Amino acid sequence: MFSFQQEQIIPASLDEVWEFISNPMNLKDITPPYMGFDVRTPNLPKQIYPGMIIEYRVTPLLGIKLKWVTEITQVIPKQYFIDNQLIGPYKIWHHQHHLTPVEGGVKMFDLIHYLPPFGPLGTIANQLFIKKQLNGIFEYRTKVVNEKFGIFDSKKTSKP
Repeated sequence: MFSFQQEQIIPASLDEVWEFISNPMNLKDITPPYMGFDVRTPNLPKQIYPGMIIEYRVTPLLGIKLKWVTEITQVIPKQYFIDNQLIGPYKIWHHQHHLTPVEGGVKMFDLIHYLPPFGPLGTIANQLFIKKQLNGIFEYRTKVVNEKFGIFDSKKTSKP
């Protein structure tokens, strides 16, 4: 089992950040275009809820399109939500999305526990490209979120 963590402070209100990250239609916007991310579930509501099933198509490697189906298993509005892969490229994918108000904005923290398929070959694939790909995906997401909400400036929240 492997884990990946990402943290970003966003200079926006908790309501604004929650509204953005809990809308499943925004997933395409925060995913790099090279991933070929396409939401396939029709008529999704604007807010996630526990038990929601979302189907996507992704192209994670060599132009091969894969079905990815996730379930939103837990939601505490404006605090966190968790999605688990039901069908997709990983043997296990458990993604926690946490929000915490901080001075001047919101800290968004992601924790992913994942297990690639194919046993030892999956471990090698993780070292060769999966870990790098996750870093790239989250770097892209950081860039898009910064473009939408601005870049957090800790100097604005520091007290003399």
